[in-house]
Parts: sequence; C-alpha cells; structure tokens
Amino acid sequence: MRDLHATKVKSGSIYEETDSYSRVVAAGDWVFVSNTAGRDCKTREMSTDPVEQAKQVFANIEGALASVGASLADVVRSRVSIPYPEDARAVMVYVGEKFRGIDPASSVTCSPLGSPDFKVEIEVTAYRGVGQAQQKRQTISL
Repeated sequence: MRDLHATKVKSGSIYEETDSYSRVVAAGDWVFVSNTAGRDCKTREMSTDPVEQAKQVFANIEGALASVGASLADVVRSRVSIPYPEDARAVMVYVGEKFRGIDPASSVTCSPLGSPDFKVEIEVTAYRGVGQAQQKRQTISL
C-alpha cells in the first residue's frame, strides 16, 4: 500500500464542529475545500453585498488552500452557488477575474443556500503544484 496521508483543517467555524466537517482536506496532492460562504472567519461579519461576499469567500478559500501548501493557481474544479439570479452576473464577473488564467472546470447554480443572508458560496478542488505545471490549452468545437 502506498504512503497516503491526509490533513484536515478547521477554520474555527461553529458549523464545522456541530456538522462534523473540515474546511479543507488534503489527501496526497488532492485538496478539497468545503462550500465556503462570505463570512469573515475572525470577526464573524458578513456584508450584505454579493460581490463583497464573493471577495470574502475567496479570502477564506485562499487561506484554506495556503494552510495545506496550495494556492488558487492549483484549483482544477469550482462549484459556485448564487441563490439570487439577479446577483449572478456581478458575482461571476468577480469570480472570472479571480480565476483568469487558472480556468478551472466550473459549475454555477442559482439555488437556495443555508440562509437567505448568503449571496454566494464556492467549493473548490485543487491539485497541489498544478499551477506551476506546464499547461496545454486548446479549444474544441462542440
């Protein structure tokens, strides 16, 4: 059996304890970041503005990735949830800016979240080191 190791990191969120999950799990070079809201982990504050929440979501995700030696450049998959369709364009413009040049596979849905206060949540999967790897880019016609 190969030498596989896992690292599980919590951010201090009350929900991570009550719901029994980790903010980030690294299994080998694979890194999984849980669905992340735009609440500041230290102050517990959350803006009512969807783009400001998206900015905080990325700050939370980047901190989670860094805690296991990964970065946003290593993200290979994202799942973006925006419950209010009228917020989708503005949020996705910001998401697009953050992922420019990274270009992960992505899903975007407009469905309810755990509270009406949440305007965006994002979950990512990363592979440590892929951001520094040589990348082949191509365009296909479907």
